[in-house]
Amino acid sequence: MQKIYESDPWLEPWKDAIEARHQRILDWRKKIAGEGSLDKAVNNHLYYGLHKDDEGWVLREWAPNATKIYLIGDFNNWKKSEAYALKPVGNGNWEIKLPEVFMNHQDLYKFWIEWPGGGGERLPAYVTRAVQDPETKAFAAQVWAPKPYKWEHDKKIKVKNPFIYECHIGMSGEKEGVASFDDFRKTVLPRIIKLGYNVIQIMALQEHPYYGSFGYQVSNFFALSSRFGTPEEFKRLVDEAHKAGIAVIMDMVHSHSVENELEGLSRLDGRDDLYFYQGAAGHHPAWGSRCFDYGKDEVVRFLLSNCKYWMQEYHLDGFRFDGVTSMMYWDHGLGTSFGNYDLYFNAGVDENAVTYLALANMLIHEIRPEAITIAEDVSGMAGLAAPFEAGGVGFDYRMAMGVADHWIKWIKEKSDDEWSMGEMWWELTNKRADEKTVSYAECHDQALVGDKTIIFRLIDKEMYYAMGKGTQNLIVDRGIALHKLIRLVTAATAGNGYLNFMGNEFGHPEWIDFPREGNGWSYKYARRQWSLPDNPDLRYGALEAFDAQMIHFLKAQDTLAGAPELICANEGDKVLIFKRKNAIFALNFNPTQSFENYGFKVEDGEYDLAFNSDEARFDGFGRLSSGEKHFTVDHQLLLYLPSRCALVLTKK
Repeated sequence: MQKIYESDPWLEPWKDAIEARHQRILDWRKKIAGEGSLDKAVNNHLYYGLHKDDEGWVLREWAPNATKIYLIGDFNNWKKSEAYALKPVGNGNWEIKLPEVFMNHQDLYKFWIEWPGGGGERLPAYVTRAVQDPETKAFAAQVWAPKPYKWEHDKKIKVKNPFIYECHIGMSGEKEGVASFDDFRKTVLPRIIKLGYNVIQIMALQEHPYYGSFGYQVSNFFALSSRFGTPEEFKRLVDEAHKAGIAVIMDMVHSHSVENELEGLSRLDGRDDLYFYQGAAGHHPAWGSRCFDYGKDEVVRFLLSNCKYWMQEYHLDGFRFDGVTSMMYWDHGLGTSFGNYDLYFNAGVDENAVTYLALANMLIHEIRPEAITIAEDVSGMAGLAAPFEAGGVGFDYRMAMGVADHWIKWIKEKSDDEWSMGEMWWELTNKRADEKTVSYAECHDQALVGDKTIIFRLIDKEMYYAMGKGTQNLIVDRGIALHKLIRLVTAATAGNGYLNFMGNEFGHPEWIDFPREGNGWSYKYARRQWSLPDNPDLRYGALEAFDAQMIHFLKAQDTLAGAPELICANEGDKVLIFKRKNAIFALNFNPTQSFENYGFKVEDGEYDLAFNSDEARFDGFGRLSSGEKHFTVDHQLLLYLPSRCALVLTKK
């Protein structure tokens, strides 16, 4: 396999650094697994935590700084007792074995851990179920031993090009409050199936104390958030998604941990650096959280086991790793422009974190070769999504995060008659040839309070009173037309995959704001208003219909399997035309001017108009006839291009 410094000559000066990184990863792999597989070597989750066997219950914890550990809970009136004291068993490990009758399904429990100079309540590091008291808001571990879930659709989902529906279970309901796994399965999953997306990416699955963190301040890495329901209810959701041929991946937060001590990992046994780097390196200056010590064997095994646990327990098809930039750089990438390759290989890189990420990718693909791994990285580190054998880190995809940034910039800073077709083409297609990417016009980040979605930037306050079909409003007309063009050109030029955040397909109004002190703990903006696209008197349904048409077409034509080829980027006309596999995409961004007999060179033959954004069903003006056939004349296609309209054609 060609090495990344061979396919990209600009990497040649860092050949030695790339090879040294590669060898470091191999050395770590051997350290963990010897000559065997990582899959067989990584099983911390089967040893630590609470387990039931033929003899009863066994509970183990790694706490080398502890001098005493007691198990307290419902079963002993939350009192420290020698009968419930864990015993040291070597290497910093503690263990207690209890007869089955001593603990029951749904019992609550915690540790009381003592260490030199102090002590306190803690939750087990490998706890798989934690629940929050509605009154005190404190978390406790919960014994969870129901009748095992019986999987009905345990098929391996292999996705060639991911069309990802990014979502959050809790805010997926229309009613104010926290929606459940069952709510999502019954109301949102059918919509995803109808839209045509083939991957569901779920946020906030790992337990987190503060709901408003969007799930990114994790306390219990092995625990499915109890806010949304039971493990069995989540398994049924995954099961039904698999039945529909949809892969399910989760946002994996291994970039940091909440600093909470009572329910998190921080100072679990009194030590500040048990799971985290010593001193300032162990504290994230911007996020107020703890930073893992990726150079510590026990931490690497903890995190690798976490990947394996989620795949095995919940039959997940992969992960989108959050905050990869923060992991890979000692300064977390804060304020760094990443303008040259040297930044990817100098002393500013935490090579421990890069090594961990490579090992995680190896393990995940050993467990399930068809699994999907995606890196959320703003630094553009070369090789991140290149195969390990080529000198890369091994992610399947990386997020094309600059695309969304540029849409915000273009909409915010220029009127659309000033948009450059050449710049747009460059920014949408400028991706590393040796790495696969997932593009998006907007994800959850753009919808958070303090920011604006694309539709809100385009229409703003007009959304509140001018989205009725009987209302004439030029601002809304413009916004709806551009919303369709922006999403189509982003998806059609996507590297290898495309992502949409829940509700953005129909132009969900307003922003996301989780309940907090500043908004009176309101759920008003932490929900999705599905009734809007379902209302035949409003214009939202047309945007949803266009999104479905776009996704189904790109999948059916296998469009993303080929590279986009530029045909025309006319700055004066504001016309962008390109080919991808068997499809021609002709977009006229001109706000006022339509063009008749617009000619451009293509392969000779007959072309069918597959669909266009101006169709009445997509809330357009119907200036084109559906199903039109076009024939080349003198090696050219001559098309009528209405203003602010996109045509999609296929060659017979």
